[in-house]
Amino acid sequence: MLGKGAGMELLKIGALVGGVTLSVTAATGAIAAGAEGTARPPAMVQKPGNAAGLQDWVTAFRARALAAGIDGAVFDRAMQTVRYDPQVIRRDRNQSEFTKTIWAYLETATSDLRVTNGKKALAEQADALSQIETRYGVEKEIVTAIWGLESAYGTFRGSDPVLSSLATLAYDGRRRAFFEGELLDALRILQAGDTTPARMQGSWAGAMGHTQFMPSSFQQYAEDFTGDGKRDIWSDDPRDALASTAAYLKHFGWVQGQPWGVEVRLPEGFDYLLAGRDILKTSAEWRALGVRPVTGSLGDHGPASLLLPGGTEGAAFLIYANFAVIERYNSADAYVIGVGHLADRIAGGGPIEASWPVQDRALTYDERIELQTQLTAQGFDTVQIDAKIGPLTINAVREFQLSQGLVPDGYASPRLLEALRAAALQEAVRHGAAQPKSVLGKVLGTHAELRLQAKDWDGAGPLMQRALALRPNDPTILNFVGYSALERRIEEIASGGFRKARA
Repeated sequence: MLGKGAGMELLKIGALVGGVTLSVTAATGAIAAGAEGTARPPAMVQKPGNAAGLQDWVTAFRARALAAGIDGAVFDRAMQTVRYDPQVIRRDRNQSEFTKTIWAYLETATSDLRVTNGKKALAEQADALSQIETRYGVEKEIVTAIWGLESAYGTFRGSDPVLSSLATLAYDGRRRAFFEGELLDALRILQAGDTTPARMQGSWAGAMGHTQFMPSSFQQYAEDFTGDGKRDIWSDDPRDALASTAAYLKHFGWVQGQPWGVEVRLPEGFDYLLAGRDILKTSAEWRALGVRPVTGSLGDHGPASLLLPGGTEGAAFLIYANFAVIERYNSADAYVIGVGHLADRIAGGGPIEASWPVQDRALTYDERIELQTQLTAQGFDTVQIDAKIGPLTINAVREFQLSQGLVPDGYASPRLLEALRAAALQEAVRHGAAQPKSVLGKVLGTHAELRLQAKDWDGAGPLMQRALALRPNDPTILNFVGYSALERRIEEIASGGFRKARA
C-alpha cells in the first residue's frame, strides 16, 4: 500500500483510464458477481496549468475571438490584465464537495435576518420593483428574493476579475467550450460599452452583478431599465439588474399569480408513488387524494406535482410550473425552494411548518457517486453517474425502495446508501464471492476513476488508497497507480504497480 503522501502526490496527475460507461460496467460486474477487472491503458493526462501556459492559450484564443467578431483592439485592452488564478481552479474542482441538507441551507437562505433585509430592500426599491412587476409580469417579491440569495441584496456582488476567471477556466479545459463561449460574451459586453474591464468583477465562475448573470445570460436578457443607454448590472444602483432578472424569468415562462409551490400535509396511508416531477394533477385531484395546504385553501393554479425533498419525514410541497422557471437560475431544489420561500416570507408569509429528518446529514460527492453506481449496478438505472440527485436518480431510488419493501419516497439519504451497500454485499455472497468487502473496493476504484475523469486529483487520492486497501491485487487499480507514478517519474512505485498488475 502506498504511503499517504505518495498516494496523494501520484493522483494529483493520475491516468485517465477508460470512460464513464466502462466505469459503470465494471462496477456492475463487480457487484453482481465479484468479477475481477482487467488492466486498461490510460488516456491523455491533463497537466496542471500555470501563468505561462495561460498566456500561450490567450495568444491562440485571440484568433478565435477575432473570427467571432471581437475587435482586435478591444481584445488586447481587455486581455492584457488577465492572469492565471489557481484558486479559481481549486474552487471549480471542489464545488461539488460542498453540500448541505436542505434544512441547513434554508436555515441560512431564509433566515429572519435575510427576511428582514429583504423587506427593507423591497421598500427601498418599491417604485422600481412595482414598475418591473407591471412591465414583466414577475412578482416583486420573487425578484427581491433572487437578489437576496445571489448577492445579499447587493452587499456582496463578487470581487474576482471576471476576465481572469473565465480565461483560467477556459484554459484549464475541463469545460473549455462553455467557458470560451462565456469569455467571448464578456468581450462582446466590453465591445458594446456596457462596462469596463476594471468594473467587470463577480464570482470566481464569472457570474456578475446584483443578481449574478453569466455573460451569455447578460447578452440575451439584460435590460437598460434606467434608460441611460447602458445595461449596467455592476453599479450600486440595482435597477438594471433587477429588471434583467424579471426579463429572464419572463422569457422562460413565468406565470404571474401562480405560486412556485405550496406546503401541504399528506393523509395517512398516502401512496408515495404519486410523488414525482413527472406526475401532474389538478388541485381538485390532489384534494380528492386528501392533500391539504398547511395554510389557507388549495387554489386552482394549474397542474402541480408533489415534491418531498426530505422524504416522508420532511416537508411536502405541491410545485407548479413557476418552480421550473426558477430552476433556470439554479437547478438545485434547495435553491428553488429557498427563493420561493424567501419571497413568501418577504410578502408576509410564515415559516415552513413541517419538521425535517435532522438526524440525517448530506451525502458527500463521493457518496452520491456511489449511490448512483450502486443503484445502476443493482438494476435501477440512474442513466447518468454525475452526483446529481435529479428526477432520474430519485425514480431509481424509489424503485429500489419498492424492491426492499421500504416506503418509496425517493429520498436519497445516508440510510438509503447503507441499505444499498447491504443489498450489494448480500448479492455478492449469494453469488459466492469469497470476500464481500472486495465489492466495495471495486466500487471505490470506480469512484476514483470518475474523479480522475473530472480532473479532481485530490479527491481521487483517498478513494484510490481505500480501494487498494480492500483490493490490493486488483490489476485495474494497480495499473492506475503504475501509470500515475510513471507520469510523475516515480519509477520505483510505477514498476511495483505494473509488476503486481501483470502478476
